Amino acid sequence: MASPMDELKRHYFFSDEDSKRLQELLPLAEQFQQRMVDEFYEYIISQPETAAILAKQSTREKMSHYHRLWFLSLFKGSYDDIFLENTKRIGYAHVRVGLPINFVNASMHQVRHFLHHLIHDSFSDRDLRRAYREAADKILDMNLSVMTSSYRDEEMKKVFVSRRLESALIHLSERFTYGLNLVLVLALAGVSLGVVGLFISDLMKIFQGDMEKGILSALGAMLILWMMIELLDNEIKNLKGGSFNILVFVGVIIVAIVREILISTLRHDDLKTQAFLTVTLLVLGVVYYLVSRAQKLKG
Repeated sequence: MASPMDELKRHYFFSDEDSKRLQELLPLAEQFQQRMVDEFYEYIISQPETAAILAKQSTREKMSHYHRLWFLSLFKGSYDDIFLENTKRIGYAHVRVGLPINFVNASMHQVRHFLHHLIHDSFSDRDLRRAYREAADKILDMNLSVMTSSYRDEEMKKVFVSRRLESALIHLSERFTYGLNLVLVLALAGVSLGVVGLFISDLMKIFQGDMEKGILSALGAMLILWMMIELLDNEIKNLKGGSFNILVFVGVIIVAIVREILISTLRHDDLKTQAFLTVTLLVLGVVYYLVSRAQKLKG
């Protein structure tokens, strides 16, 4: 089974010949490593993203030491999984200090530019220069790929943590809402049984001789029972994944007003009370019509 570094080499067509070419450049890299670091740090200090990080001389000396080690590692010829892990650590270090990913790309471009000029000035053979440049480009591209993957890994960690948390919260909320709807269905069923009892009681009044009051009361109980049936049906649909029908809610209010009008008639309320209930019923009827029309147009 191929190692991660072998897979990376395959993606970039990095061959043993490229490794050999880079090792041939090691003496040149050792000779000009300080020049590379000096030019690199001139660029870094000129950038506001990194100027503050390197404000302390001790930090600059420490970082320049690590940059020299990294630069020379490009030409050591040891391109194995240890080399890969070291490159990953460099990438994660950039992430920790908060360097933007575009700065990493731009910095690698500066190193590439330095190497191209160094190779051009050091070798007269055109084909040899091209071979060295191609090998240098491959190892720099491989380094850049690994370093930038550290940024992707960090972003994915944030995303996956967020997704897991959001998914858990959403699932918990859905279960909680489902439980409340289930409790509501059971409560409506219990109230419906009570309404059935009320309806039977009102029917008994008819047989007891109070015909007018018994009929009106029974009609009111029937309306309440119809209202409970509609609410139960709507909640059951909701539990099955349907949406709440606002038209049912308006209809329930209308039924409640109609029952109140019947009761008001039995109580012989004054005309103002009955007129208020009638106007309310008329307004609710208009609302019911508008909601029904809107739902039909939407459908």
